[in-house]
Amino acid sequence: MQITTFNPMILSKNADEIIKLFEELGFERTHQVNNIDSQDITSTRMKNAEGFHVDIARVESLPQDMTTMRMNVRDFDEAYKFLIDHGFVNPTGDHVVESAHAKSTLLFSPSGFSIQLTQHIRKEDR
Repeated sequence: MQITTFNPMILSKNADEIIKLFEELGFERTHQVNNIDSQDITSTRMKNAEGFHVDIARVESLPQDMTTMRMNVRDFDEAYKFLIDHGFVNPTGDHVVESAHAKSTLLFSPSGFSIQLTQHIRKEDR
């Protein structure tokens, strides 16, 4: 399995406040995706001068903030099967968010930590 990115991701109703905090820490916004899965979810990717990344997503449906690990991979299906075979579960059944640019879902380990699994669809793969 080829992992292309691995970094923290914060899910929160208060994403704007968290983004502002990271900007004050020297992070800059590099990318934003709006209305993910038609659920009014917005994800903002940030990077600092040393190359560290953090993703912050505004998710209104969460009762409290949640930190997960974002793991981008080349082959979503391979990574999904690997994690499921190692006891991870998809809390939404088999629901996967798919768009022209990405495929992703949130998975939970048996002990409770989570991974936001994502494959960005490259232009040559479309």
